[in-house]
Amino acid sequence: MMNADACSGRTLAFLGDAVWSLLVRRYLIESGQGRGDRLQALAVTYVSATAQAEFYRRLHEEGFWTEAEEGWYRRGRNSTAGSVPKNTPVQVYRQATGFEAIIGALDLEQERDRLLTVWDKVRTLKEVSS
Repeated sequence: MMNADACSGRTLAFLGDAVWSLLVRRYLIESGQGRGDRLQALAVTYVSATAQAEFYRRLHEEGFWTEAEEGWYRRGRNSTAGSVPKNTPVQVYRQATGFEAIIGALDLEQERDRLLTVWDKVRTLKEVSS
C-alpha cells in the first residue's frame, strides 16, 4: 500500500481532486439537489479553486487542521504548478492545490473518518454562508 509520504504534493492533489469531486457529486445526487446542468453548477461551488481555497482558509483560521494535514497542504501548495486557469489568481490556485493534497493524503492513508469530518465541516460552512 502506498502512503502519502511517498507521493509528491502534485500527486496528492491529483488524487484529492478526484476524491473530493466524488464526495461532492454523491452528496448532491443523494440529497436530491437537481439534475444535469444544475448539479454541475452546484458542484462548482464545492470544487472550484476559489471554493477550495476558501474552505482551507476558513478551517485553518479555526485551527481545524492537524500538523500532518498542514504539512500535506504545504507540499501541495508549494508544488510546481501546471497551468493555472486564466480566471484564477496563482495564490488561490496554489491554496486549492494544497487543500486537494490534504484530501488525497487522507484517502491514501485510509483516514476515512477524518475525510468525512472534513466533508461535514465544509458542508456546514457552506450551509451557514448560504
